[in-house]
Amino acid sequence: MAELYTNRVGLKGGVLPNIPWEDKPVGSTDAVWRYSKNPIITRDHVGSANSIFNSAVTPYERGFAGVFRCDDRRLIMRLHSGFSGDGINWELLQEPISFECDDPEISEFIYGYDPRLVWIDDRYYVTWCNGYHGPTIGVAYTYDFKEYYQLENAFLPYNRNGVLFPRRIRGKFAMLSRPSDTGHTPFGDIFYSESPDLQHWGHHRHVMSPTTGWQSTKIGAGPVPIETDEGWLLIYHGVWTSCNGFVYGAGAALLDLEEPWKVLHRSNDYLIYPREAYERIGDVPNVVFPCAALSDAGTGRIALFYGGADTVTCIAFSHIDLLVDFARSH
Repeated sequence: MAELYTNRVGLKGGVLPNIPWEDKPVGSTDAVWRYSKNPIITRDHVGSANSIFNSAVTPYERGFAGVFRCDDRRLIMRLHSGFSGDGINWELLQEPISFECDDPEISEFIYGYDPRLVWIDDRYYVTWCNGYHGPTIGVAYTYDFKEYYQLENAFLPYNRNGVLFPRRIRGKFAMLSRPSDTGHTPFGDIFYSESPDLQHWGHHRHVMSPTTGWQSTKIGAGPVPIETDEGWLLIYHGVWTSCNGFVYGAGAALLDLEEPWKVLHRSNDYLIYPREAYERIGDVPNVVFPCAALSDAGTGRIALFYGGADTVTCIAFSHIDLLVDFARSH
């Protein structure tokens, strides 16, 4: 029997009746549960791919569209468009995205990975980790997921995990990011920044730092924050350095609606952590890396897309009441 929820937490945004969904397994006490047929996307979706993971999706027309990280067989990190009728079965375009840009220097594509995707005002914006003398935050927009127009990079190198909020805050575009360095950063805090035009960024504010345990090495924003009447729900990733390397999991936090650098609640426990074979075995073992979350204001349902072991794309499910309660009570 499907579990019933009260929709106690008000979820902002549109109704999404065709959100991907699978009921919580009977007897489970977890706030997030995995799709029983994971992974939903493997390297076989693109003929030239070595792996497809850490990707972003959004409602589009009568179905869904996405921007997918596809590392090719040279292990060059590329971005591909994809489309789906149900959010689970996907068709990815075989050729990588080619960005149009007015500035030849900015448009020189070196690499691109870990995209996020959001609708703001009248178009879809894509942010990703872009190669420009080191990792920084690339920004582009599209109307149809076929033509993409690249803007200025948001920040100087080095930076990763650039995630736009789904609406302007105090009249400004707003972004979370994680300043880093040239390599696989053994540190990292989440910061907040604002821009009047998506080109000039300022009002930088510290949001969160690593703490202990599963999030003791570094943290970074995950999917686009979800607006609720209790604050912005942020699903974020955290990293623990084990004796055998980094382990990536995810937690939840609530941020103030109008001053999102103020953290209202934050989980000490992880929300989801590498457990299944497709999360523990792959090009980079022991990784759960969330990049997208779909939400339905009508039912409170949440569908979370994440990369498994830097190799495949997976999906999990939750409810807004469960996630907000988790951030508050753990």
